[in-house]
Amino acid sequence: MGCLPLVIPGEECQDQGSIQTARPCMSDLQLSIAQHYHERTKYDPKTIANKTHEPDWNHPPAPFKEYKLGTAFDLKPYLTSKFEGKDDTNLDWQRLSRLLFCSYGLTVRMLTQNGDPIYLRASPSAGGLYPAEVYLISRGTPLLPAGLYHYQPQAHALLRFWDDEVWSALQSACFWHPSLDHTQLAIATTAIFFRSAWRYQDRAYRRIFLDTGHLLGNIELACAISDYRPHLIGGFVDTALNKLLYLDSTQEGSIAVVALADLLDIQQNLPLAPTALPSSTRTSYPSLADGELLAYLHASTHIEVVNESASIQDLLKQEIVASTAQPLEDKYNFPFCLKVSMATAEINWGENLIGLENTILKRRSTRAYSGANLALDELKALLDFTYQPQHYIDQGLDPTPDYFDLNLIETFIAVSGVDGLEEGCYYYAPRAQELRQIRFKNFRRELHRLCLGQNLGRDAGAVLFHTADLQQAVMQYGDRVYRYLHMDAGHLGQRLNLAAIHLGLGVSGIAGFYDDEVNEVLGIPTDEAVLYITTLGRPRK
Repeated sequence: MGCLPLVIPGEECQDQGSIQTARPCMSDLQLSIAQHYHERTKYDPKTIANKTHEPDWNHPPAPFKEYKLGTAFDLKPYLTSKFEGKDDTNLDWQRLSRLLFCSYGLTVRMLTQNGDPIYLRASPSAGGLYPAEVYLISRGTPLLPAGLYHYQPQAHALLRFWDDEVWSALQSACFWHPSLDHTQLAIATTAIFFRSAWRYQDRAYRRIFLDTGHLLGNIELACAISDYRPHLIGGFVDTALNKLLYLDSTQEGSIAVVALADLLDIQQNLPLAPTALPSSTRTSYPSLADGELLAYLHASTHIEVVNESASIQDLLKQEIVASTAQPLEDKYNFPFCLKVSMATAEINWGENLIGLENTILKRRSTRAYSGANLALDELKALLDFTYQPQHYIDQGLDPTPDYFDLNLIETFIAVSGVDGLEEGCYYYAPRAQELRQIRFKNFRRELHRLCLGQNLGRDAGAVLFHTADLQQAVMQYGDRVYRYLHMDAGHLGQRLNLAAIHLGLGVSGIAGFYDDEVNEVLGIPTDEAVLYITTLGRPRK
């Protein structure tokens, strides 16, 4: 495994003018480190050659994390057996096995031209690099004694590598989050940074959190299939959680915690609770050479211990968390624009969500589109499942799934080929459930360029853009918001993925694009930072 050394944030600008790739310190412009990182990692046609490199194919990162010691719990038998009865221990094993497999299990084994195996998982990942690791923390249940467990997708097993009570330490690291009061299990996701940085260098930080968002989307839906309710926790003391999980923080960092409420236990029917806490905002930092940005930004987004006994309620009383109350209206309401209602019937996921489970396991990113048009009803269904979860309560899905702050995310759609919909760029207003046209044009040629020459952009029927006002977001949550924004965008993107596959459409996410040209070409406001692109079309046969 390669090592991505951790840079400890400094308080003052330092002179590094002798480094060719160093940039002037941006603190005079009052850009936070998250904003500085975003600007520095943008792709531009004139400089992209300096932002990309050929990976060292002779020394790729290890695809799986392994432990030399521990007790293994094999989950494979519970994927194929059927058990009935709420009190049956085997049923509980089956639920846990399905949850982990549908979240991050290995679903396909392929061979490269060299004969090396590549394993694809239930959750998509940029370049198939899978930086995320999944841990299970047990308070002590009839199934799993108290301790720390690592999910090993290569064997579909849980490895208990620490056999002691750790729940109180988890609660302390998460500021005594109320979701951990009555739950017995929690998932912790981490990232091994080098897996993505090996190929994508500094810009890998974006992809790592988009990938984690995909994973969180799978966890949310897999929990519904398995009768759990996931409670997302993004505000925690990073160093404490890293220590709890015995991570080498120079290579791997804690990303998110998900408390698992058992819906078959009425005592675990928990109210919603805050998902995000802010970090500090760093506007004073040294000149950083290319290759140092990722580690420096991650360290800067940490939440530090202010008071070891502080609870999330205490922090809320201090009013350091921005209000996440739903705005009454959508952000953009352009005068005299064409408005198209996107209200539609919900997707039917089948009895006991069997259609959803099958879709999760067969999902693949589309490699090529035919260029044929989508139907308007198909686009409506995609947006309905992604943005209107309340429509799916009768099918057993959560009407209010946890995100960090969807109020920060905006959605624009470039329509090139949708029957019944004029070509152009539209803003999607989720509260009004309508498209609002902001530009009249066919963008196929420009989309091909924006997506770094990928034919997916040119041949897609519709291309969806997730954006955010990064300056305003940093004002609310500090530099840590950069994590939240990309995880939320990835979470939405995964719901799009699954809806498209279920409808027989093609779908592929794109995290590499010419950032500033997106705004210019589509007419998107310049203060909207582009986070993620999802292409939608008819797959080429």
